[in-house]
Amino acid sequence: MSDAIAFDDIDAINGHASEEYGDWGTEIEVTQEMINDFAELTGDRQWIHIDVERCIKESPFGGPIAHGYLTMSLMPMLISVPVKLGGIKNAVNFGCGGARFLSPVPAGSTIHARSRLIGAEAHRAGTLLSFESATHVKGNEKPSLVYTSQILYQG
Repeated sequence: MSDAIAFDDIDAINGHASEEYGDWGTEIEVTQEMINDFAELTGDRQWIHIDVERCIKESPFGGPIAHGYLTMSLMPMLISVPVKLGGIKNAVNFGCGGARFLSPVPAGSTIHARSRLIGAEAHRAGTLLSFESATHVKGNEKPSLVYTSQILYQG
């Protein structure tokens, strides 16, 4: 990987920490079928997600919306780590520094995300990176999900 920073060069990685988000990543359409499948998988069959006709009549959102955790589960497809690292043999999802569901994701909408590096720290098993990602319905200024990820990189 050219111009990559060694995964264990904490100072160089932290030099890329920023308050600014990077570029938009991959776009994904959140279909009603995905929402229904997620409802079946998780047992969360609340009507605001799966009852299209009732949602059109009664929901404050005007139609069905995706589960917040469905949106969160799409993060691996939506985001990229905001710094290129080299020498990595393994990357492990280490945890979540927090998640906020700020606006709905209507069925049929397209979402995308962008990220920013918060920082890196040495860990006994490698290097722990924290970064924040904001997932938006395409065209909406307000994010649907703001999520802080922690990934442990090992060489």
